[in-house]
Amino acid sequence: MTGSLLRTVDLRLAFGATQALAGVSVEIGPGELVALVGPSGSGKSTLLHCLAGILRPDSGSVWYRGVRLDDQSDDRRSRLRRTDFGFVFQFGSLVSDLTALENIAFPLRLAGVRRRVAEARAREWLHRLGVADVAGKQPGAMSGGQGQRVAVARALVTGPRVVFADEPTGALDSFNGELVMDELVGTAREQGTAVVLVTHDPRIAAYADREVVLRDGASASTEVSA
Repeated sequence: MTGSLLRTVDLRLAFGATQALAGVSVEIGPGELVALVGPSGSGKSTLLHCLAGILRPDSGSVWYRGVRLDDQSDDRRSRLRRTDFGFVFQFGSLVSDLTALENIAFPLRLAGVRRRVAEARAREWLHRLGVADVAGKQPGAMSGGQGQRVAVARALVTGPRVVFADEPTGALDSFNGELVMDELVGTAREQGTAVVLVTHDPRIAAYADREVVLRDGASASTEVSA
């Protein structure tokens, strides 16, 4: 693949005696949706965290837009996660004492956007994802599907180049899971955002352009979704 946005080369990482990644090389293009699939313990989430600069590999390399990511300082990688990356996790990871509006505005505020502007953009995203009615609610007062849609809005509000989604529908029923994926994938495609998705659910993996199958910390195959 030419012009890859994200790339790993022979990535290896162990946690004690457990080899989490055993020589994984993958490439992800701009605007591409790639699903990392495989059995539990195969290294899916570990690979995602290395791609996002959260974990550093023991050996091998991670490249983002042609620049090596894994040897950057903690501050540089943290700043990149704020400016270029968005994240959606299984349980949303919303800040419990902030409202939906405040949660979505939060990454904009971290980037220095004025409160009034940040909250106006957050309201736009609440409407866009069909959850304007929970703007003033804290996460504990929302349903699981509402909370995940707020999490998707928070991940996309900054216009990231890449969204990392780790089992984003794992805590939802099938209806809400597919609703969240429709919104995540549809909006990401509109923005030209790449999505790296970890899932064990074949129905969710089917949203992807391509699947990377992991087994025992290694890439077993790459499959193009139908």
